[in-house]
This record gives sequence, structure tokens and C-alpha cells, in this order.
Amino acid sequence: MPPPNSNGEAGEAGEAGAGAGDAPPTGRTRLRRLPEQGSHRTADIHAVLDAGFVCHLGLEVDGGPMVVPTTYGRSGDTLYLHGSVASRSLRAARHPIPVCVTVTLVDGVVLARSLFNHSVNYRCVMIYGMPEVLTVPDVKLTGLRVIADHVAPGQWEYARAPSAKELAATTVLALDLGEASVKTSAGPPDDGEGPDGRLDVWAGEVPLVTVRLDPVADPSLRPGITLPGHLPGGTAPGTTPWRDLDLT
Repeated sequence: MPPPNSNGEAGEAGEAGAGAGDAPPTGRTRLRRLPEQGSHRTADIHAVLDAGFVCHLGLEVDGGPMVVPTTYGRSGDTLYLHGSVASRSLRAARHPIPVCVTVTLVDGVVLARSLFNHSVNYRCVMIYGMPEVLTVPDVKLTGLRVIADHVAPGQWEYARAPSAKELAATTVLALDLGEASVKTSAGPPDDGEGPDGRLDVWAGEVPLVTVRLDPVADPSLRPGITLPGHLPGGTAPGTTPWRDLDLT
């Protein structure tokens, strides 16, 4: 589904191929430290965003910095975020204000032979831009659908749609991905070939995953309401079904 713009019209969409549509780095997204671990490729940015579902929105509120976590969804080169109209951060974002959004996936703790070389394996996207506040009801619904189906694929069609009152109480932001970068770190510690490699200290990686367990029903659920098929068999981003893990 192509992402809409503020006028309710469909914007350009489509997944970029290798190198196609990649935005050049800007002064804010240029990777100065360990640039070999980074990328500005559209496909790499999309891959990290599609694997996560919680971002951190950073902006200035009342003269000071504020960073808030929220769920998100991506359609083409547009990132959608949402929250209550009463939120201080989203009230500030209703006016033209620059923001920075980050999504970080932690894949493991790297334990080296020396404490100085301890690190974390990760995938991280950083996005800069001026978010657009969606005001057209149908366009807001499109953004909310992208978010809902990203966090729990299939849930939008299953659950009740937002009412007009609920929609009015929700702020939906659309952020273009044109100014973004991705950085990753993977593999074992890098001190094995140096002097510390001779130390009798265990070194390696402790892998980390987000595990999706079996759904737990609301205690107030009426008898006879069964679990919908899209939940146990779904593929929510950033998670691994516990049945797929080797726990032996």
C-alpha cells in the first residue's frame, strides 16, 4: 500500500533495489566512527525497521530534550508513529519541529578478555526529519493500520476499528525516511589476536532474542471466544516463537 500524504493522496512507494533510491548521507547521518559498520542503503534501513516495533522519538519540549518510546509501522519510505493528543511530546510535534527517531535491536552481549573491549552486537537505525501531523481521517486510519498490522499482523481486520472520538484523541505522525542511516555490529570480541588473547579469560558472545510466548487470554474474556488464527501463527517483528528455540 503506498503511503499517503497530508492531502490524502497516495505517495510514491515500492521497495528499493540494491542502491536504487538510496539517499546520500547528510551532515547528520554521515557515519564518522567505524563507517564500515554503517550503511545508507534503503534496503538496509527498511530491514532493521521491519525487524523491530518499538522506536524512541527524540525532540525538544519546553526548551529541553525529551525522548519517548512508542510503537511504529513502515509503509514504503514513510514511518508512522502515534500517541495520545494529550502527550506533551506529540503536542510539540504538532507544530513543525525537528525530531530524531531511533530503532535499536540488541542481538547479543559481547564479552571480551578485557573490560575495555566489552561491547554489544546490535542493529540500529537513526532517522532525522520534520514529521507531518496527519489530519485527514482516512489518512490517519491508514497510518494506524500500518502500525497495528506491523505490531500484530492481521489485527486490524480482526479488532474493532477506531471510532471518530478515538481517532480525534489520537495523534498520528508521518516521517519521511529520506535522512536516515543504519549501523550494525556483529561477531565475537576482537581482542583474540592481541596481547589479551593469551589471558586465561573466557571470551565470546551471549546471544539475545525477543521471544514470543503463547498468548494469554484476558481474564474477563467471555466464554466461547477462541484465539484468532493470526495470533499464534503470526510473525510479529523482532520476536521468535518459543517453539522455534532450541532449549536443550
